[in-house]
Amino acid sequence: MNRLDLASRAASTFFNLLHQTPLSTSSSLQPPPQASMESFDTYQTPLSSRYASKEMAHLFSPANRFHTWRKLWLNLAIAEKELGLPITDEAIEQMKANLHLDAKQFEIAAAEEKKRRHDVMAHVHTFGQVAPAAAGIIHLGATSCYVTDNADLIFIREALTLLLQKLAVVIDRFATFAQQYRDLPTLGFTHFQPAQLTTVGKRATLWLQELLWDLRNIKRARDDLGFRGVKGTTGTQASFLALFDGDHDKVEELDRRVTELSGFGYAYPVTSQTYSRKIDIDVLAPLASFGATAHKLATDLRLLANLKEVEEPFESTQIGSSAMAYKRNPMRSERICSLARHLMTIQQNALGTASVQWFERTLDDSANRRITLPEAFLTADIVLTTLQNVSEGLVVYPKVVARRIAQELPFMATENIIMAIVKAGGDRQEAHERVRVLSHEAAHQVKQLGLENDLIERVRADPYFDPIKGQLEALLDPKSFIGRAPEQVDKFLAEWVRPALADPELQAALGKAGKAELNV
Repeated sequence: MNRLDLASRAASTFFNLLHQTPLSTSSSLQPPPQASMESFDTYQTPLSSRYASKEMAHLFSPANRFHTWRKLWLNLAIAEKELGLPITDEAIEQMKANLHLDAKQFEIAAAEEKKRRHDVMAHVHTFGQVAPAAAGIIHLGATSCYVTDNADLIFIREALTLLLQKLAVVIDRFATFAQQYRDLPTLGFTHFQPAQLTTVGKRATLWLQELLWDLRNIKRARDDLGFRGVKGTTGTQASFLALFDGDHDKVEELDRRVTELSGFGYAYPVTSQTYSRKIDIDVLAPLASFGATAHKLATDLRLLANLKEVEEPFESTQIGSSAMAYKRNPMRSERICSLARHLMTIQQNALGTASVQWFERTLDDSANRRITLPEAFLTADIVLTTLQNVSEGLVVYPKVVARRIAQELPFMATENIIMAIVKAGGDRQEAHERVRVLSHEAAHQVKQLGLENDLIERVRADPYFDPIKGQLEALLDPKSFIGRAPEQVDKFLAEWVRPALADPELQAALGKAGKAELNV
């Protein structure tokens, strides 16, 4: 059985599954529909078969792709008719009535492609069979990139919108977490070595700030996106100029009208046969940048899980290890890191493709882009769904957090102790020396003998510190070491996060967002 026969069978199976199972409107990952054993005999990318949301998987599906091609052909015919070309009302109505393909049409298209070795012309002929009155005018004046490139731009815009909506939900969930733990002291780390205290909520604002930048970047990429429009084989619109007997105004109006019918505010003013592949770079750059954000965030959570201070959700029946029954592995955060690494590398394909497009175009972009664009958006979609699931079930262990602070705080408090002695009339240099000696003795207990940090007990036992012993509890209060962290959280949420989420589009997404559930 050759590739096209397999494609025909796969298309038929896909169509049946698509229409047996309604599309979900939630952000959860749903179990795959029931399928014949045949569907298990062929490799399927886990991005769509295992992880991605139905909305994103459908967006890049064959059914939606070829449906979009037909809408583009309809828009072109409508505009050409409005501008005076002899296209009948019957042709337009037949095209409108057959925008969706059924299983039989997928089989016809596969057979046509096997014969013609051209996917676009295969679908032109297939569309003509169900819209015979339009068969002679479908694709009139156009080149293949009229449907392939314009469809890609439509998919990219819709995919960016889906990502924006999901990202808004993730930001909202982490903002709630930051607010809840705005003033819970925790040990800060630099170089993953104990540093000054911060708060659990303040640390979350560091994640949030980067997510806000991702929101800005993805929205900017979407809002900047244009349409290829109606440009012809090398971008000169020569075929359309011939159709309209040299009327340049009508050609320009055709380009404007098709762009409008397709829902775009503008078309790129000049193109070659394709829209510039630099657009793909601009689109995938914010996704790669988001991948870096997600990887850093998930890595922090993995490290916190090791410290037993914060954990991602863990179901009662979840198994952490097939051998070590006690384990609670941070598999969600590990998955985020795994997929985020992939997401960060995908833009390299776009850079390479854009750099080798000779003159008006070469076809070595095609196969690469068929993989690169869907994979980038499916991967980003999965990372966002998993991040949402994590953010909605984070567990903080305040007593573990407090115990780690207690192990390190005595050393951090030494400067406060010295200042208190000086205020009580003591000598700064003598106080420094006594604290230094006691600190080294306590460090020996911790590092050499494996005992607890007993620096404060040593201070209490030394008569030199009698003048300030009544102040020690206050000097050791963790909240006296967190600076303005709680106030920074409040200000950041009020002045940056909430205004960003106040956008009506994002508010609508938040209003309909449910909890993200993972099935694998």
